[in-house]
Amino acid sequence: MLPSLQELIGSYGYLAVLVGTFFEGETILVLGGLAAHLGYLELPRVIATAFAGALAGDQLWFVVGRLYGRRLLARRARWIPRVQRIDRVLRRHEIPVLVGFRFVYGFRSLTPFVVGMGSISAIKFLILNAVGAALWSATVACAGFLFGRAVEAALGDLRRYELALIAFVALTGLGLWFAHRAIERRRRQAPGPTEPPG
Repeated sequence: MLPSLQELIGSYGYLAVLVGTFFEGETILVLGGLAAHLGYLELPRVIATAFAGALAGDQLWFVVGRLYGRRLLARRARWIPRVQRIDRVLRRHEIPVLVGFRFVYGFRSLTPFVVGMGSISAIKFLILNAVGAALWSATVACAGFLFGRAVEAALGDLRRYELALIAFVALTGLGLWFAHRAIERRRRQAPGPTEPPG
């Protein structure tokens, strides 16, 4: 007999939040907040799990940047424009960037890598990264929880619509990811300012 949605979320929900936030998962965290509103998960545990996943993922990228950044960048020339853009912003607004980079879609994985390549100390990054991870985890998880509450206020009993709601949030997140990838692809293919068109 197939497990119910409640059993699946109860068994694997926190693990999904941990893995998803490790790899830049706003969508999975919104779903975690929504699952907490539905009573399948506990909101404080969703936030704590997301904090752990986000912090671990960003610290890993920082270490990769510190140990292998130059070599990796030499093999991935398409990263260079984004790395340069992040580096310029980082030089002007160091603390706001280190705390808030997670809130800028598409910058999360590359920013710790760029920071690792620079001169910012590991302990400074760890402290500011922890502050940012805590803010991001609480904000996004609570957004999912409040989204569930708002839909429930409008439609009544959410249990009748839970599959549709989960699918809606997941497809919206997937659509945003594809849109971001398409924009980045067009940006990379566009001729630079010194290049002739075509």
